[in-house]
Amino acid sequence: MAVSAPFFASPPAATTSHQSPSLSFYPPSFPRRIFTPLSSSSSLPSFRVNSAVSHSVSSTTAIKSDSPSKTLPFRVGHGFDLHRLEPGYPLIIGGISIPHDRGCEAHSDGDVLLHCVVDAILGALGLPDIGQIFPDSDPKWKGAPSSVFIKEAVRLMHEAGYDIGNLDATLILQRPKLSPHKEAIRANLSELLGADPSVVNLKAKTHEKVDSLGENRSIAAHTVVLLMRR
Repeated sequence: MAVSAPFFASPPAATTSHQSPSLSFYPPSFPRRIFTPLSSSSSLPSFRVNSAVSHSVSSTTAIKSDSPSKTLPFRVGHGFDLHRLEPGYPLIIGGISIPHDRGCEAHSDGDVLLHCVVDAILGALGLPDIGQIFPDSDPKWKGAPSSVFIKEAVRLMHEAGYDIGNLDATLILQRPKLSPHKEAIRANLSELLGADPSVVNLKAKTHEKVDSLGENRSIAAHTVVLLMRR
């Protein structure tokens, strides 16, 4: 009696003609990025940060790639940020001032949501993170509004030829409740990104009174962003 092959038998190897065409979208390796000082003779692209609050600076660093970046139809980035909450600081989330007895201790205005969104965009573009572009060791960023950082991230995104496809952010904090402020935060974030509010989503979660987040000693945020080729 003939016995059929067991269900766990290895399937036949796929031929080249059956490979998914989506594989061609991805480069064999990610290009390595290196910071190099910007000299007067350099022709590399540079960062130019603009702000209406006296935080305008000339470019001091440039990004040099030792291999060309491959043009992709879309890019995905993830951002994370966490700040300690301390008395005597304002609590600013998404550019909106939130009434609370504590705020984020940080070098800039400590906007955990905007910092997280900036890192998500920079990550999607394969660029250095917010701490490298706007280091907290630089006094020019002391107390700077985080809108400066997000506007620069948006400029770099547009310069690379991408727009926001959609963005999903999650805030994690025990207090205060963000329900009364979520729409104002989402509207302001959408405006800063130049995106329709329908593609910007915001969620808020407690940490069930566990660790520093649950004890109202810190606040965190996660963001996932999809960039679409123009």
